Amino acid sequence: MSSPVPVSYRHGGLVCTDHTIDVPLDHGDPGGPSLGLFAREVVAEGREHEKLPRLLWLQGGPGGRAERPNAAGAWLRRALAGHRVVLMDQRGTGRSTPADRLTLARFGTDHRAAAGFLGHFRADSIVRDAEQLRRHFQGEQPWSVLGQSFGGFATLTYLSLAPEGLSQAYITGGLPTLTGHADDVYRAAYARTLTHNERYFARYPDDQRLADAVAAHLETHDVRMPTGERLTVRRFQTLGITFGTSAKFDSLHYLLETAFTDGVRGPELTDTFLRGVDAAVSFAERPLYAALHEPIYAQGTRPTAWSAHRVRQEFPAFDAEQGGPVRFTGEMVYPWQFEEDPALVPLKGAAEALAARTDWPALYDLDRLAANEVPVVAAVYHDDMYVDREHALATAGAVRGLRTWVSHDHAHDGVRADPAVLDRLLAMADGRD
Repeated sequence: MSSPVPVSYRHGGLVCTDHTIDVPLDHGDPGGPSLGLFAREVVAEGREHEKLPRLLWLQGGPGGRAERPNAAGAWLRRALAGHRVVLMDQRGTGRSTPADRLTLARFGTDHRAAAGFLGHFRADSIVRDAEQLRRHFQGEQPWSVLGQSFGGFATLTYLSLAPEGLSQAYITGGLPTLTGHADDVYRAAYARTLTHNERYFARYPDDQRLADAVAAHLETHDVRMPTGERLTVRRFQTLGITFGTSAKFDSLHYLLETAFTDGVRGPELTDTFLRGVDAAVSFAERPLYAALHEPIYAQGTRPTAWSAHRVRQEFPAFDAEQGGPVRFTGEMVYPWQFEEDPALVPLKGAAEALAARTDWPALYDLDRLAANEVPVVAAVYHDDMYVDREHALATAGAVRGLRTWVSHDHAHDGVRADPAVLDRLLAMADGRD
């Protein structure tokens, strides 16, 4: 595939330049199939001719496209005060060559081949893509990186595989366990999610009655969402993923207040409610998030084996069939979602093969991290629902020279919500804090 000529345009006080380059599907086989990798360079208008250092944004996910300048978080304007910012659509997302139910259909029923293909969409491949993109922009000169959430995981992989490409690393809400299995991740995550449930229902105590009523209605009625599939109780419970960010913590409350109307057959769930639920629980816009959510933790010979599904049994509070108050799950992906979500049904066989895989390459080089020479600063959110604080601090201690700031004032989306988060990290890196 050919790489189009970069296209530049102005938008809202910014100068944006779009780039697409070719990268190998498998960086170990550079002569094999290739993918298109899209990146947008953004610079403040009036500074486009200055020699500003580049900052690569590695967004959360996996499977989420880079932010767009018209809807970017608070961090971008702050970053543009001293950088050219590179917004890379990680492989398989956005304007990069997509990986979804439509493109994966070419594998037909060869689910092992589809799983092998998706195995090239983890942090190790993303980092090697970033290195190729860095050379496209500036040759061998290193750049800095800002990794949010899964982007922070990828930053640790960057420090393991190609530290020579980095001049500075900033991480927000994204220090993963370096050696833990997915079971360890989800065991800690379920406990934190229960705590966030308690926070939510303490703020909105009447929502317990509403949530229980919705679950009871779904248990006894065949309720269909606008896309045609049935809304089950267990899928309704996945709305708890919104508890992890300040921007969406309250969204479930305003959804539940629209839940019921008086229909001709008695109480019925409204179209407004069902449309809102569909928008929150569908993986149509981010299928890679579902397919790769457990494989991002996989290393070595131990399979993930649907970790979140198995570990959930240790937390009976989430079992709606026990008759207790409804508790919502968080950032977990389950095998039954590949049966209930139309966007994921075609990926079911590949997801099962990924869950059974036992030959995962390492994502982190512990010796190289212990000898790290790249300046690294990280924001750790004390009550982060998505990334365990204790895992994060243990990882920080394993990376030479990594400095942390533990914030009690921000949720997982702190860097998007408050420019002071990046400002604090920049000050730490510059020795001003």
